[in-house]
Amino acid sequence: MPTETRSFLITKSDRSLKDKTGKVYSVPTGWENLPAGDASVTRKLKSLGPTWTVQEKKGRKAFSHGVWAAKAQIEEAITLVEAQRADPKHQKKLAQVKVRREAKETVFGEDFQQQIIQFLNFDPKHHLLVEQLSTLVKEHAVPVGSGTVARSSSVTLEDKAALAVMAWMRHQTSAYDSTSVARVKGARRELRRQIARQSERILAKYRSGEDVDFEVCPLYKALHRR
Repeated sequence: MPTETRSFLITKSDRSLKDKTGKVYSVPTGWENLPAGDASVTRKLKSLGPTWTVQEKKGRKAFSHGVWAAKAQIEEAITLVEAQRADPKHQKKLAQVKVRREAKETVFGEDFQQQIIQFLNFDPKHHLLVEQLSTLVKEHAVPVGSGTVARSSSVTLEDKAALAVMAWMRHQTSAYDSTSVARVKGARRELRRQIARQSERILAKYRSGEDVDFEVCPLYKALHRR
């Protein structure tokens, strides 16, 4: 019976796993796979004894293929988690955590929107547009799980706001999503640079206070598309 917790890469065989060095291991007799999806059960399972975690690498991303462990260990983990979830005290704790998390997200959203407004720096005569634009960018970037730069922990709030605005404009005020990009290294990056320069020219007009032809302005049209 294995006594070490290990991580493996998926193979074509259901019960053969390969480690990072390429060495192949056979899943022990009596072990079963706990599918990915319930983080609480997975954490509990790993705390009870040795497990083998399986992932599949696709580019830079890793996709979970569950955790192998002794059948009895998996059943114990499920039973313990179900009992915990049925406890009224646990439900109360979850409710309290949810309230705190929502309050924290509200504050973050407000701070993020203010940072967006500062980045846009529109002339006062466009105050209605800046409120509308900052709200749309916030709604797109802030939600947990959105995968946007706003959820990154390695970027300052100021940079997050700037990047979020440019990303929103890239998708809403240009033909980026429908443009065919050659499969050449750097081609997509260069396209993004071109669109970023175009977006900066659009924003510059609103920042300077000069007259904007709303009939042809991509930003104005995007904001009033709904």
